[in-house]
Formats: sequence, C-alpha cells, structure tokens
Amino acid sequence: MKKLTIALLSILTLTLSGCFKDDDTPIVIEETTIINNNNEGGNTETCPTVVKAGGIAINETWTSDNIYILDRKVVVQEGVTLTIEPGTIIKGRAGTGSLSSALIVARGGKLMAEGTAAAPIIFTAESDNITCGETAGTNLNETNVGLWGGVIILGYAPCSLSGDVEEAQIEGIPADDTFGLYGGTDAADNSGVLNYVSIRHGGTLIGEGNEINGLTLGGVGSGTQISNVEVVANVDDGIEFFGGTVNASNLVVWAQGDDGLDIDQAYSGTINNSVVILGDNSDHGLEIDGGEGSANGSYTLNNITLKGNQNTSGGEYADFRSNAMGANNNIYAFGFKDSSDIELDNDGVAENYNNDLLTFSNWQIVLPSGVTDVTSLFNNTSSTATPGFGSEASAVTQGNQTVGADTSGLTWTYASIKGALNF
Repeated sequence: MKKLTIALLSILTLTLSGCFKDDDTPIVIEETTIINNNNEGGNTETCPTVVKAGGIAINETWTSDNIYILDRKVVVQEGVTLTIEPGTIIKGRAGTGSLSSALIVARGGKLMAEGTAAAPIIFTAESDNITCGETAGTNLNETNVGLWGGVIILGYAPCSLSGDVEEAQIEGIPADDTFGLYGGTDAADNSGVLNYVSIRHGGTLIGEGNEINGLTLGGVGSGTQISNVEVVANVDDGIEFFGGTVNASNLVVWAQGDDGLDIDQAYSGTINNSVVILGDNSDHGLEIDGGEGSANGSYTLNNITLKGNQNTSGGEYADFRSNAMGANNNIYAFGFKDSSDIELDNDGVAENYNNDLLTFSNWQIVLPSGVTDVTSLFNNTSSTATPGFGSEASAVTQGNQTVGADTSGLTWTYASIKGALNF
C-alpha cells in the first residue's frame, strides 16, 4: 500500500467562462500538492503530486519535480501554452465516459512537450508506480490497457469531412463542448511540439464502442513538430491522424488494441522512420482511409517497420480503404501470420491504385510459414482490376532487409527498455 503524506501547498481556483459541461469537465481548476512516499518504482525520493482538472486558461509550466494527475479532461484553451519540462511524469486518473481522463489541446492552444532521450516526458496511468526520475515503473506492462484516456491535439488545418464542412467534433467529446472542434483552412497551423514523449496504458471507453486513441491528431498543421513519440498498450489505435498536414517521425506503437498508425480524412503529411509492433490483441499495423468529403489529400509513409504477432485474432499488415491516396515507400514487415494480408478493400481505393494515386514502393516482407509467393499477401477484395498489385514487394529473410525504420535512435523508448525492439 502506498503511504501518502498530504501537504497542502496551494489551491488555485479559476472560474472559467462556459465551454465545459458540468457532467463532463469541471469548470474549476483545482491544484493540490501531495507528497507521495512511493518506493514501488525503485526511487526512494519523495515526489509531490499535482492534481489538474478542467481548463487551463493561462500559460503554465509543468516541471519534472512533480507528478501531475489528470482528473477527467484537462483542456489547454485557445491562446494558451502548456509547457512540459523534460522528465515530467503525467498520470491519468481511471474513469470511463464523462469521467475519462485526457489531456486535450484545443484549436489555437499549444503544447510544448519537449523531452530528451535521457529524460522523456511520460504520460501513463495513475496506477503506474513510476515516480520522479524514472522512465518505467514495475507493476504494469504492455498488457495493461484502458487505465486512463490519452492525448488529443486539435488544430485549424484542412480536413476532408463529410458534407464538405470545414470543422467537426473529434470523437469522444460531446458536441456542445466547443473545445472538441478541429479542422479549418490553415495548413501551417502550429499546435506546438511533441518530442521524446511516451504515452502508455490508455484508451479508456468514452462511449459504446468508442475508445480514446493513444495520440489523436485532429486537423493538426505543419507548423506543429512531432517526433520521437511512442504509444504503448492502448485499447484503440496507437496514433490516429484525422486530416491535417503535420509531419511526424520516429514513432513507435506497441501492443495497441486496434490499428498502429491510422490515417483518415485526407491526412496530407509525411510519416517517416516509424515502427509498429503488434500485440496479442492488435488488428492492423496500418489502416489508411481517404477523404470523407470532396477534398482530396495525399500522405507519404517512408521507412516503416511492421512487426506481426502470431497470437492476435487480427494481425493484418495493412488495410487501404475509402478513397485512400498516398505513397507507401520502404516498408519492412515480418512476424505475421500466414492469414495476414495487405488489402485494397473497395472499388474506390482500387481505382486510386490503378490511377497511381495510391502507390507502393520497395516493400520487403519476411514470408510467413507456408507462404511461398510474396504477391499472395496482397489482396484485392474489390471488383476492380488492379494489375500489378503486389509486384512492388519482394521476399527477404529476417536481418537481410534493406528498408524499414532505423531503430538506433529509439533506444530511449519503453518498448526498447522492455525488449520489444530487439529484432
């Protein structure tokens, strides 16, 4: 049992103007400091705990000598910057539905979360016994999912939305909470920086069949910098891009419950040098959709490694759907089951492939046991002919690949610490 000595240092109460529902996110910020004598994670030093709830209405900085607890939804409001120092630990409180915890950056807000390889910023569950100065606790692993919500960043960049509307409400946030809106016309919109950030054990249920992604990016613009980010043990997708133009690199997703990297609504950025490692309950490594409205966009995937799993009932390489348009270059995949495939699953996406709007280049795949022809892994389920689909791939033996992610710069991650990147 944890021994808590409560030392109330300060209580800050700010009355905010009206965009939070009483049954969803409090309209008051309560900041309480607790001294936590918790030795379970291996650190014998005390570490104050600061509880955050509601809206952040003025600029503030979270420091590495505290642990921050997200009590339900904490929202960085428009015009406000939240800065998080390297090595800071943020823990989400357990709860579902309106009680689910998440850090949300509203349109026009900024999150400056710049960690380092030696001192990453860590988002995890309140039940994780990690404490200040540590990069991993001892009581949770990649099978512990859904213990809190996740991180949601929303911007003013273009998205292709149903009905050709300019903005939409991100999934999981009630329609009358305006901080949940994303989308606009500013392709260069800047929501801040995420660098050396680890997000763990999230994805709590916020509605029937609706879980929070580890990292949700809604209409995030190219002025935002995202690199060196990992998501581990999330119930739903690891990282999902809803439209927008932001570029991202050095991503790691491990043991997600649904898809590793998910692209929707005509996302038009580049994702480079990234790894998806499927867990026992994972579905697709990649799930790619196109626009929902008349606007089109084209993404680029470069230098991606996909590691399969023999136990999951899903475990597909990739699914291309719904008018997807983009380039998929230098992809290395191994460890998948013989029933796994790379799929074109409707006529629209098959036509895009035929018209060179969806392209594949330099795929190298370690063949599953019993598979002798790499092209047999490429599956067209549409009624549209797709000449040459699969001809872009070659079979390799593990360790002899020449494409995929360079993992040498990912040793800072929890996945690396736990051996999941040992391949």
